[in-house]
Amino acid sequence: MDLKPRYEAYIACLNARDLDGLDEFVSDTVIHNGSMIGIRGYRAMLAGNYRDIPDLRFSVERLISDSSTVGSRLRFDCHPKAKFLGLPINGRFVVFHENVFYRFSEGRIQEVWSIIDKAEIERQL
Repeated sequence: MDLKPRYEAYIACLNARDLDGLDEFVSDTVIHNGSMIGIRGYRAMLAGNYRDIPDLRFSVERLISDSSTVGSRLRFDCHPKAKFLGLPINGRFVVFHENVFYRFSEGRIQEVWSIIDKAEIERQL
């Protein structure tokens, strides 16, 4: 299966803030950074991100994939409302990146490994 179009549809779902539509892309038993959070926890995590960063938009800068894994470098240009990653951003404009790998099973995301470049944000503050 070519995961690139599938992943791009997932990113479009995130940018549409369609939390109900995540069922199409994310497994009920999804694991995030080693913790089994399930689809409910995944939705709650994204809902918190949308709340804390009202102008959050996922922009794919790099994308590689094979039959079961996607690796992506995401860019965010946004204004987090208050503290973000423990940093007092308080509505200032910041640009940062996330490097993330996804393991797919049966066409849905089963596992996510994510690292946000916090040092990039610290340099801007």
